[in-house]
Amino acid sequence: MFFSGMKSFRALARWLSWFCLACFLSCFMSVFSAGANDSDPIAKSFLVYIGTYTSARSKGIYVSHFDPPTGKFTSPELAAEAKNPSFLTLHPNQHILYSVGEVDEFDGKKGGVVSAFSIDSTTGKLTLLNQQSSGGAGPCHLAVDREGKCVLVANYGGGSIAALPIDSLGNLAEPSAFVQHSGSSVNQQRQAGPHAHFITMDPANQFVLTCDLGLDKVMIYRLNCPAYSLSPNAPPSVSIKPGSGPRHLAFHPNGRFAYVINEMASTLTAFAFDAKHGSLEEKQTISTLPETFTGESTCAEIQVHPSGKFVYGSNRGHNSIAIFNADAKTGKLTLIEHQSTQGKTPRHFIIDPTGQWLLAENQDSSTVVTFRIDPKTGRLTPAGQVIEVGSPVCLQFVPAG
Repeated sequence: MFFSGMKSFRALARWLSWFCLACFLSCFMSVFSAGANDSDPIAKSFLVYIGTYTSARSKGIYVSHFDPPTGKFTSPELAAEAKNPSFLTLHPNQHILYSVGEVDEFDGKKGGVVSAFSIDSTTGKLTLLNQQSSGGAGPCHLAVDREGKCVLVANYGGGSIAALPIDSLGNLAEPSAFVQHSGSSVNQQRQAGPHAHFITMDPANQFVLTCDLGLDKVMIYRLNCPAYSLSPNAPPSVSIKPGSGPRHLAFHPNGRFAYVINEMASTLTAFAFDAKHGSLEEKQTISTLPETFTGESTCAEIQVHPSGKFVYGSNRGHNSIAIFNADAKTGKLTLIEHQSTQGKTPRHFIIDPTGQWLLAENQDSSTVVTFRIDPKTGRLTPAGQVIEVGSPVCLQFVPAG
């Protein structure tokens, strides 16, 4: 009986030892797992590339390190010399950066240039891969299709668009497609001819949409693979109120709505987007300016918050960001407030990948100013972070290595 009791006690002791060890390991793994979550990509630092108009204060594309938890920047450094790299975009693999170059001629021919750069994700330095003609004068905007197979470019001065295939290394080929817009609109000073100002793919990567300020239209094309040719959609465009001057477009995260910011009229137009047919139906147009403002102002950039709750648009002249609530069912907008950008001429702004910060580039005061975004109201609060760089006009986030 005594020895039997001792065996039972020893068995119980062994079981309790294993149980305690299992509890310890479970707690340890929980702590380890929590630590691993701290290194989630959303929380790590980013490189921020800054496109500029070059001058005595700017030599090309600059780079800064950005810390999402604090909203702080490092002092910008030159990443690559380039002439007037006024708009930047990123390959889906996040290793290649593309820029337009607003130059008078390239390779002995009149027209602008598109450049491809490889990214050193540790230092932020850019290495030029190659360059190709943009196919027209004054390239001002570009985008990469969602599969990373071609670059689309809008030529403001020439009123044209082009598609440039991308090889497996990120190099650009000569344009595989070129479309010359034609026509005019009511303002003979600014709309005597076409001015393609923006280009992008729809969320399903089927349709190409381009804002033409000179025509008061959003033109719509089909991207035909693998030739990467462009053909007019049916319908081929949607018209906006004459004299509006559509500049940029942003899709809602749900893909059912699209918003166009109209440079000349200082308005935003909300559209319903038919993803099957690639068509836009206007639902609302709303001013980006306060009712009491009587000065000169033009619109520039538009962004939709990653949550889909808020839409932001910039006013150059009023020098502000107009903030709107977006109705989840209808896509219609309601004004929340206007926030000063604390500088002159906010040509562009961007929302960081975490959705916590809005960074506004004031072209004529050569500053980038950081604002904290209230996730409940969409309102902006100056974060006290300001960096200086000559004539900043575009920002692009890239995860740091």
